[in-house]
Amino acid sequence: MDLPALVDHHCHGVLREGPEERGAFEALLTEADAPPAPGTSYFDTQLGFAVRRWCAPALGLPAHAPPEAYLARRRALGTAEVTRRLLRAAGIGAFLVDTGLPGPLLGPEELAAAGDGQAREVVRLETLAERAAATADSADAFLGALDEALAQAARTAVAFKSVAAYRHGLHLAPAPPAPAELWPAADRWLSGGDRARLTDPVLLRHLLWSAARTGLPLQLHTGFGDPDLRLHHADPALLTDFLRAVRPTGCRVVLLHGYPYHRTAGYLAAAYPHVYADVGLALSHTGARAEAVLAEMLELTPFGKLLFSTDAYGLPELYLVGSRLFRDALGRVLGTAVAEGAWSPADAPRVAALIASGNARRLYRLGREG
Repeated sequence: MDLPALVDHHCHGVLREGPEERGAFEALLTEADAPPAPGTSYFDTQLGFAVRRWCAPALGLPAHAPPEAYLARRRALGTAEVTRRLLRAAGIGAFLVDTGLPGPLLGPEELAAAGDGQAREVVRLETLAERAAATADSADAFLGALDEALAQAARTAVAFKSVAAYRHGLHLAPAPPAPAELWPAADRWLSGGDRARLTDPVLLRHLLWSAARTGLPLQLHTGFGDPDLRLHHADPALLTDFLRAVRPTGCRVVLLHGYPYHRTAGYLAAAYPHVYADVGLALSHTGARAEAVLAEMLELTPFGKLLFSTDAYGLPELYLVGSRLFRDALGRVLGTAVAEGAWSPADAPRVAALIASGNARRLYRLGREG
């Protein structure tokens, strides 16, 4: 199925150099925080197989080339050429880049140049707060600096993003914190010694509500991720009361990833007009089963509220894998609906274009392609 250039509405930078060694490469194929069990490999996963299937040909190797041959070819080409080839093969026209992760990563404009696309920044709320706290000498100074940082970011960013699911969990009180809660929470954090990691639930609520009032979309991590979270605390159903409470602000909330709660995310998008859902990194990590996951997302999610993203980080391979699995899974799911007479031949490409790029362009006010 022919699709327009994709809008990757949630992604991250890739490494400027490397990784050179197999272990370092495999560490970026998994959400785990440790090497694989003895005698096993992270190449032996759905994502590992998908890299060998889709990325090897882009580097001039046969599909399914063995890992060592693939990594040797990668080293021979060099990081810049590998990045250029893989990003351009992904067919992504716009990269909305969460810049909140540290490390020697390409920035949004560099990423877009390598991929021959355009870029906009998604600002991570917790990172803004941690920067504001780094030099603050009082709760008043911190909250004032945070307000200023949020206002400045809102002038240039395309969206805000929160990782509250990691830092506390999504079981947050739904209402914005009152001043009697907020100032003591700021004092506790500033005096607690660890200003580099915000976990206080009161301050996390303040961030969500502050972002909601800017008028920009608010992206929320839900579902699976690395072992830093507790999966049952990342169930998007826990956000139900917050979604109800924030609706009058006009904030559009985007539930990222979702898996294995992706059907719940689809329900919330169906039930609330300001809620959107995304297939995210679930397709990359489910690989040959991506069609089944996407079909489940399409059970309830309104077709005008489902978005494409890769959540790629570190490896340019994750951009190509995410885009190819999405294109193939979408073509199969919608093709089956047409073949069975459930969908008209005209509706399938129209809906495909919405999910691939149209919905994101409307939600983030990107304008038409080109």
